[in-house]
Amino acid sequence: MTKNDITITEIAAFCKKTGLIFPNSEIYGGFSGFFDYGPRGVEIKNAIKSLWWNTFVKKRQDVVGIDGTTITHPKVWKASGHVDSFTDPLLDCKKCKSRIRGDHIIEDDLKIPTDGMSLDEINKLVKKHKITCPKCSGELTKARNYNLMFKTNVGPIDNDESTAYLRPETAQVIFADFKAVTDSSRLKLPFGIAQIGKAYRNEIAPRDFLFRSREFEQMEIEYFVHPKDVKKCPLLTKKILSKKILILTEKNQLENMKAKEISIKDALKDKIFPNPWLAYFIYQTHKWFLDLGIKEKNLRLRQHRKDELAHYAKGCVDIDYKFPFGWKEIHGNADRGTYDLDQHSKYAGKPQQIFDEETKEKITPHVASEPSQGLDRAFLALVIDAYEQPEKDHTILKINPRLAPIQVAVFPLVKKDGIKEKAEEIYDMLNEQFITIIDIAGSVGKRYYRMDEIGTPICITVDYDTKEDNTVTIRDRDTQKQVRCKIDILKETIKKLFSKEITIKDVGTIVK
Repeated sequence: MTKNDITITEIAAFCKKTGLIFPNSEIYGGFSGFFDYGPRGVEIKNAIKSLWWNTFVKKRQDVVGIDGTTITHPKVWKASGHVDSFTDPLLDCKKCKSRIRGDHIIEDDLKIPTDGMSLDEINKLVKKHKITCPKCSGELTKARNYNLMFKTNVGPIDNDESTAYLRPETAQVIFADFKAVTDSSRLKLPFGIAQIGKAYRNEIAPRDFLFRSREFEQMEIEYFVHPKDVKKCPLLTKKILSKKILILTEKNQLENMKAKEISIKDALKDKIFPNPWLAYFIYQTHKWFLDLGIKEKNLRLRQHRKDELAHYAKGCVDIDYKFPFGWKEIHGNADRGTYDLDQHSKYAGKPQQIFDEETKEKITPHVASEPSQGLDRAFLALVIDAYEQPEKDHTILKINPRLAPIQVAVFPLVKKDGIKEKAEEIYDMLNEQFITIIDIAGSVGKRYYRMDEIGTPICITVDYDTKEDNTVTIRDRDTQKQVRCKIDILKETIKKLFSKEITIKDVGTIVK
């Protein structure tokens, strides 16, 4: 069984069984839209965060990071437009009183895309196709807007003046801190401000496991460019421009056509990307996913249609992943222009500008690119893409070794005759560089299968021959091949296997 055969329900069950993800508060019947990362899942999640931060912040001279609070001054959300317009279409069942998200029920019933669909369009389709409540077949009310922000109260008084919100996105904290960051960091355009953190949306109908939940984590950059340089990106090399990527254009969508491969250069020429900076960051994120092991055939770009663009966006392109339930967004990138800084300047009464040394004037930087990445969706896509089941009782999670919750497992063949002690020595040596465990319970075959299931790329068996010739058996997860290897070159060998400098066949003679 591969990821194309498995359902999202089966993936959720697999994640629970292997300690990746647990339903929140399950002892009380669960809490819809909330999930907890288990012992194995938290290691993968932290590795994804670390690799993203390392790639997009630490290794770059033009990006700095912040870590903002999840509750901010409520005026932040008034200025951003969230208080007035951060909504989804809601319908009620007149019979059983269930609440249903309008675009979802149309998508499910009619199998058509609903991105950007208005309330009027939803109401017309519900009436035309006589769509009823999926639970009791009752008649549905007309769709209305439902605000997705979680409200809370700050301080000991519970009234309108104490009302605040759990942030529905991480971006606005970056904009609210813009002046503080630029004043303290001596940044010069172009530059980015990055953040990883929690966000909260009171979804009408959480579904598809981690894909649509009420509490999630984002990895995001706001990249600021001088207004006169928006159409000039020196970071776009010939190599990047020549890269061909599967893209579903606005035209493809309007004409019900499939996505096709287009070069970055041609996509810019055809204005699929609103500016070259956004094209650059889309390429870098697409490459990041490929480097982590996602198969290129399971990724595509999708250009937002004009009728679905957010009110702040001059253009937007998503990276979609082919989930078991269809192509869905795992990354979004918008050209936000000066909308957010202008809004906060207006509502705070303090200009969110920087001094341009060339013109000797204050300017409002243009957000030419906003790489916005859902961490939980990235986690889900990486797990699904790595999932394989060659036999009924044998699952292999072929996840990138850099993401594996356990990178090396050491198996003493027996607990006696000094074998266990030798295994502990090897564990101490390897654990300095790799996430390593010792596994003693069960037959070696069962231990192999157990490690395959949680994605451990290398298993090492310590046996009686080890005492004689100072070698161990290395077993490769992906090929299931085994070779003998000298202990004194073990660390270097594993490092090369992980970096794909060598394959298991290069280590030594395959053991049958």
